[in-house]
Amino acid sequence: MAQAEEKDALLRGVPACGCCGSEADAASSVPYRNYVRPSWDNYFMQIADAVATRSTCLRRHVGAVLVADKRILATGYNGVPAGIAHCSKVGCLRERLGIPSGERHELCRGLHAEQNTLIQAARHGGIATDGSTVYCTAHPCAQCTKMLINAGVKRIVYRDSYPDELSAALLKEAGVELCHFEDDPGGPAVPTTDA
Repeated sequence: MAQAEEKDALLRGVPACGCCGSEADAASSVPYRNYVRPSWDNYFMQIADAVATRSTCLRRHVGAVLVADKRILATGYNGVPAGIAHCSKVGCLRERLGIPSGERHELCRGLHAEQNTLIQAARHGGIATDGSTVYCTAHPCAQCTKMLINAGVKRIVYRDSYPDELSAALLKEAGVELCHFEDDPGGPAVPTTDA
C-alpha cells in the first residue's frame, strides 16, 4: 500500500496492513462506533459515582469531584476520618440517636464528601480551589455549602436532592451557580432556578 493510502486508512481507523481482513470488515469492527461521547458534566458525574462507591456511610453513599479547567483537582466520599473505625464496624451514631436526614450534622462520626474533597485538595499539595466546580452525587448541606463558598467554588453540579433549604439560599446569595444534573450523556447540567 502506498504511503498516502496507508495514512488515509489509518485516519479512517482501517488497518493499513490488510492482515485483519478487508477495509469494510475493519471499519465495522471499530470500537465505540455508536458510542455517544459524554458531556463534561456527565463525565465528571460518572467519576463522582465511582468515588461514592468508596463511602463507608451506612445511610447514603456520596461522592464528590473538584474540577478546574476540565482537570480533576481532588475527590472525596463521605465517611469517617482516617484511623477511625468505620460505621460498618461500630454502627451509625445518627441512627442510634434517631436523627433525621438533614439535621444535626455535628452528630455524626463521618465527614461529607465535599468536606473530604476540600481536605484532600489542601492536604495533597495545597491545590488552589478558587473558581472551581464541584460535581457531587447529592446536593450539599449548609455546612458543606459554607465551606465550598469560602473555598471559592463557583459552580456546583449535583444529582440527588437533599432536605436543606438554607444551603440553596446561601448558594444563591453568594452567586454560586447551582446546576441539577440529569442523566443525559450528551447534555450539560441545567442551572437550578428554584433556589
